[in-house]
Amino acid sequence: MSFKFAHNNINVLDLDRSLEFYQKALGLTEVRRKEAEDGSFILSYLGDGVTPHNLELTWLRDRKDPYDLGDNEIHLAFSTDDFDGAYKTHKEMGCICYENPKMGIYFISDPDGYWLEIVPVR
Repeated sequence: MSFKFAHNNINVLDLDRSLEFYQKALGLTEVRRKEAEDGSFILSYLGDGVTPHNLELTWLRDRKDPYDLGDNEIHLAFSTDDFDGAYKTHKEMGCICYENPKMGIYFISDPDGYWLEIVPVR
């Protein structure tokens, strides 16, 4: 028996805003979508065009309050071959929420407050 990663999921309040953020900040694009027949939810799967891994954004029609992210200790990490360019883009977007120059990494925050780690290709 073996297992492979399929996708990670996060829930979002404003799907269009999140899709725009993930495209602008990380270059992720929607690769597939599932919509409930009754309109109660939308699942949007984002891909990077390189790996088979997807980020699933779940939008729930009846959800109006922000999600409780607790201590926000769980995060996704993205590597980039242009760390300085990514840093400049994220600085201009105003989404950098934590920097650790000693480790050579930083984090950005998406519209719902999820932290995303940015690391250089090593």
